[in-house]
Amino acid sequence: MRRRLTLFILFVTSATTFLLSDSSTWKDRTITKLAEGIFEIRHPDAPDGFPQSNTTVIIGDKTVFVVDSCLLPSTTRADVEQIRKWTNKPVTYLLNTHWHFDHTLGNSVYAAAFPDIQIIAQIQTQKTIADFNPGAVTRYPSRAQRFRKVLDSGKDPDGQPLTPGARKDYEEALSGLGPVVAEFKDAVQLVPNVAFDRELNIDLGKRLVQIRFIGRGNTAGDTIVYLPKERILITGDLVDHPVPYFFGGFPVDQVGTLQALAQFDAQEIVPGHGDVLHDKSYIAQMISFLQVVNTGVEKEINNGKTLEETQEELPKQIDSKAWRDKFAGNVAEDQSFFDQSFAGLVKASYNQIKAR
Repeated sequence: MRRRLTLFILFVTSATTFLLSDSSTWKDRTITKLAEGIFEIRHPDAPDGFPQSNTTVIIGDKTVFVVDSCLLPSTTRADVEQIRKWTNKPVTYLLNTHWHFDHTLGNSVYAAAFPDIQIIAQIQTQKTIADFNPGAVTRYPSRAQRFRKVLDSGKDPDGQPLTPGARKDYEEALSGLGPVVAEFKDAVQLVPNVAFDRELNIDLGKRLVQIRFIGRGNTAGDTIVYLPKERILITGDLVDHPVPYFFGGFPVDQVGTLQALAQFDAQEIVPGHGDVLHDKSYIAQMISFLQVVNTGVEKEINNGKTLEETQEELPKQIDSKAWRDKFAGNVAEDQSFFDQSFAGLVKASYNQIKAR
């Protein structure tokens, strides 16, 4: 819904970039069986509309491996209950694909349920979770004051007048904030206790899990998981569907990272948010779009243009509407999300290229 387009640019720090929502509303908990003993769980949004990550469960002959632990403790507990219905084997490994707390806040729930668990993250992700996420959880209730300020002023954070639809979305988010804050009172951001640099292989018993850091993109420590026998690729927020998270990050690096991602022999691709993908055409589309934007931004910089001038001129030069149609189709909320994502991408690309 629209509120997911306007309310969830939460954090900007020198070390990190935007933490954002998925592009379209999701209210259901769905399970997709990817192979025997391998499941993707797609979660409903939190009551205030904040997105919850996909979770992937991989069951081996000896033990269980989970990718991403979700946001709300109650949602994570439901996942643990579901895993126990599938198998009596313990969850020995939990991987956080990156630092965003809709992928990490459930860590403590898994640790309580499975005391011997090893929580894994890439080194940079481990550091950012430790440095940033506890404060982000503590600050979450202050969203109420920010939402009320927007509603009282009648203007969005950019100073633009609220449309009737946007006002309704802020009101709904504010009304749903209470249950989320109540859960967060007892939530503890458990920091991963196992860190790796580039790669890590884990044998679950007749099932090999390959963990890889192949480059920066959405964050500085994006991690992917690959199951070579089953040809399943789990991407975290390097890939989100139907509209990518291009709200910052490292767009120059992300081209090469996605190109490396596309080299994996995968027949099923689990994004950080959204439906399971069954081919690499969407990744190819993301790569093409990033290349076009980065090339256009570099040209503007070489011509002496400011960020503001680049943001004004580039949409016309690259026909951003055509790209919006490719990603968002005729879905109005996805179109609006694309426009905001594109604006963030131009800024991130400009800053990264300018800093060379």
